[in-house]
Amino acid sequence: MSANEIREQYLKFFESRGHKILPPSSLIPYDDPTTLFTGSGMQMLLPYLLGTPHPEGKRLVDSQPCIRAQDIEEVGDNRHDTFFEMLGNWSLGDYFKEAQIKWFWEFLTDVVGLNPSRIYVSCFIGDEPNGIPRDTESAGIWQKLFAEAGVSNDIAEIGSAANGDKRGIRPGERIFYYDDKENWWSRGGGIASTPVGDPCGPDSEVFYDFGEEEHDSTYGLAHPASDSGRFIEIGNQVFMQYRRTADGFEPLKAKNVDFGGGLERIAAASIDSADIFKTDLFWPIIKRIEELSRQKYSDNKPAMRIIADHIKGAVWLASQDMVPSNKEQGYVMRRLCRRAILQGLNLGIKNDFLGQIVPVVASIYGETYPDIAKKEKEVVVVLGREEKAFRKTIDKGLRVLVRFATDGLTGKELFMLHDTYGFPLELGIEEATRQGVKLSGNWQAEFDEAMEHQRATSRTATKGMFKGGLEDDSETTTKYHTSTHLLLAAMHKVLGPEVEQKGSNITADRVRFDFAWDEKLTADQVTKIEELVNVWIKDDLPVVHDEYDTDYAFDTLHAHGSFREKYGDKVTVYTVGDDKNPVSREICGGPHVTHTGELADGNKTFKITKQEASSAGVRRVKAVLV
Repeated sequence: MSANEIREQYLKFFESRGHKILPPSSLIPYDDPTTLFTGSGMQMLLPYLLGTPHPEGKRLVDSQPCIRAQDIEEVGDNRHDTFFEMLGNWSLGDYFKEAQIKWFWEFLTDVVGLNPSRIYVSCFIGDEPNGIPRDTESAGIWQKLFAEAGVSNDIAEIGSAANGDKRGIRPGERIFYYDDKENWWSRGGGIASTPVGDPCGPDSEVFYDFGEEEHDSTYGLAHPASDSGRFIEIGNQVFMQYRRTADGFEPLKAKNVDFGGGLERIAAASIDSADIFKTDLFWPIIKRIEELSRQKYSDNKPAMRIIADHIKGAVWLASQDMVPSNKEQGYVMRRLCRRAILQGLNLGIKNDFLGQIVPVVASIYGETYPDIAKKEKEVVVVLGREEKAFRKTIDKGLRVLVRFATDGLTGKELFMLHDTYGFPLELGIEEATRQGVKLSGNWQAEFDEAMEHQRATSRTATKGMFKGGLEDDSETTTKYHTSTHLLLAAMHKVLGPEVEQKGSNITADRVRFDFAWDEKLTADQVTKIEELVNVWIKDDLPVVHDEYDTDYAFDTLHAHGSFREKYGDKVTVYTVGDDKNPVSREICGGPHVTHTGELADGNKTFKITKQEASSAGVRRVKAVLV
């Protein structure tokens, strides 16, 4: 099956079982300051998994484009990518383990046509100190399915993945018990780090066996949860059946299912190749790189995989109006472009080439995601501009390298080239070697020390930025969330109805709000916006919400909401003020206060503290309640 067919059949499969198909969300998560990108299908559904009723019901399914920037250094092997699609289905207090496991099994074996004897699974081994039993229910369901297919179904107690690396697998073993590092889900990670009040529970992962020839012995003996390359995870079923309390874990009254499966990996299994880059989601890009470089994929796999993945991610971001920059999402986009260009140089591609691959990416996704094809020319311009700028940067870096190299090149100087001039380490070493410049004896340690210092600084800054983010539903954050509705409403009054929200970052310390506007706000405009927001706060207006059909919300209620095509058939609308003549009426998932007077918290007022350019045509303001 082609990847497009797998995606289509997956959605139809679960739709026929009562699931509502949700449209994909943006790669840039709005109203979620805890992450730069949408990295999973469940990310947008967290409020509903925590108990808020979903307007589309209790059974949901989608295919969600995702970016995981934390995997960028892993790209180059046969299975890691920064951009991917996550197939997902959810039960919000409806069906549970038996239906979920059976349905996914049927989809893999009956629809995709995978060989049952190549499928392996893992379950949670239990945690006696915390009163959580092993998940014998899931294991029993799997045993029955394997037996019906005439496949071995022995159970192995592995425990930790490290133990599995030493132990390996035995003949007949099919179901593997692992600890909470492998088969437990919570927002905090393992059992000990599960936040108090959160739902959590065991998960059952599904792996495909690509054969002993794919085993890399440097990772120890092969077993499903190993990194050896033989077994690749193609799906994970999370069973939210507990809640963490101050005294331990208690069963949830309404249990949820959260499933996620990588489209690229399932597509690889369907063609019986452990290399996701040989699927039709990547192979056309690889072939184009071969043409441009006049090199063979078989001889240059890591470089071509990096180029294919990174350009794909950059194309998707550009199609959603992102541009390369030195901040946040734009920085990741810039890094994707520059790493791809560097690998192109290593392959001997001396001329600009990013723009020549954009049409290939558009042809792969354009039918399913029309914006990719619609914005193809714009994307070519954005990536072309970045490539030209980086090639000039490389030229500058070469000149600086020569100046540094008088007495030998140190690790600190290599890091300065990397950090200040965007000059990749690999290129610095290669060029130094070419020019006969010696490297200092401890250059690697010096470079690593400088790099780790930068990472520590970055982690500290990120922790502060995301402190008390919307995800925690704190009282202060909720107030700031409501204030963004008032802010946008005031902008519509002062600047005009054409103002569109482009993103927000809400913490317990402040509001950061991005909006489409071409010029700096005047002092008078800022004052008028602040005055309107504070009048509405003083008036203590009611804040209410209800669910409506999407068309009714937009066309009859005239509710404000960006990306109309991204919503499902029903939406939640928050109204501030009188229902017949509201101050604000927006499509939103919450949470919010019940009256605007709560924002004052006695005598606080809303104040815009800063404004700046975010990107081309987008302004950013920061505001506080003081």
